[in-house]
Amino acid sequence: MPAKKVKKGKGKTTIGSWDQPGVTADGYYFGEPKPEPLDAHFATPVTDKKFYDKQFLIKSVQDVPQAKSTDPYPLAKVLGNKAVKDIEDRGRVVFHCVGDTGPTGGPHTLDMVSDHMTGDFSDPPPNRPAFFFHLGDVVYNFGEEEYYFEQFYDPYRNYPGPIFAIPGNHDGLVYRTDKYTSLQAFQKHFCSDTPTHAGEAGGLLRTTMTQPGVYFALQAPFVTIIGLYSNALENFGVISSENGHYPSLDDRQTKFLTKQLQAVKNNVGATIVSVHHPPFSGDGTHGGSPKMLADIDACIEAAQFCPHAILSGHAHIYQRYTREVKYKFANNTYEVPYIVAGSGGHRVTPPRTASLTSTRTPTKHAQGVRMEKYIPDFGYMRVTVDDKKIMLEFIQVNPAIGKTKSATDRVTVDLQSRTLTTTPIT
Repeated sequence: MPAKKVKKGKGKTTIGSWDQPGVTADGYYFGEPKPEPLDAHFATPVTDKKFYDKQFLIKSVQDVPQAKSTDPYPLAKVLGNKAVKDIEDRGRVVFHCVGDTGPTGGPHTLDMVSDHMTGDFSDPPPNRPAFFFHLGDVVYNFGEEEYYFEQFYDPYRNYPGPIFAIPGNHDGLVYRTDKYTSLQAFQKHFCSDTPTHAGEAGGLLRTTMTQPGVYFALQAPFVTIIGLYSNALENFGVISSENGHYPSLDDRQTKFLTKQLQAVKNNVGATIVSVHHPPFSGDGTHGGSPKMLADIDACIEAAQFCPHAILSGHAHIYQRYTREVKYKFANNTYEVPYIVAGSGGHRVTPPRTASLTSTRTPTKHAQGVRMEKYIPDFGYMRVTVDDKKIMLEFIQVNPAIGKTKSATDRVTVDLQSRTLTTTPIT
């Protein structure tokens, strides 16, 4: 499908001033210098659902591209040293997180969320977001390059910050007659060697990103985000060979995770692990991934360090779990939030049981795990990190609520005590 004709962005954004939306550094461009209206409909509806038929869709794990580097990727490479120094001086970093944004029926729901996220940049500098970390499933149904304009560049044309991403299963899926290899398009747009203006961006200014791989560690002030690729299966996430169960895969991601956790355990700051498939889920379509969770736990034990939060997408709603876990290396029990934020615009999936529709009291999910919150609606996460805590908020986006920046759910992680505090929201 050919890309739509779009109005070309005019002029260039100012280099070196993080206080001005659309900042560029070393050739990176983000939002348009003058915000433009988002499109009301797709030029041509996505019609490749027919390839879900078993004779077309390849329902197996896919090769994981080798990362160009496993060294932490500094935020300063994209924002520049001055912008990062400004964030450090302000004493906190704020960023967005959500997954499952690629809409197939039309851009309305994604535009609704992306417009709300962009509005956060009107906040004063201490609370202004620095970037967006995407939790996967950028483009449906199979991550095809021809849909990148309509499902990524156009909806985020006004978003004035960099967008990092881990791929979801739909970004890695391929069908038997596909001309692309798994994750080929994702790598072009998020893992290019240099920031480049992709043809799929049309006349928009946003350039490609230069992540070192589909799994990588983003090093930002006050926080390191370790991103993993949980492969292309629908029901379960996979980050290793699982002791030879998947012979086409190796264990490079579990080795990578262990190495990254070892590297940050003496740091002053927070560590977040992000992976598209959730370890726990209570929605009616997507389940949890217990074997993937066992792999993550093994890496934590090997590194003798537990991350402060685990963030995922995949299930198209918002869920928050508290896991109380005692690792062999630790003297105390950790309270770890496991948050599912797959509510970025694709669609909303129903809960597994009607009782979850309005979870106001904790619900036992598994041994040592409580479901604290379940919100079957669109929205995104706003994460604030300083040297003492992480505050994770869910901003519900629904026309019935109106345009508000108020959080619908909020949990705070104390970095020292490893305990959680929730703030009642009425």
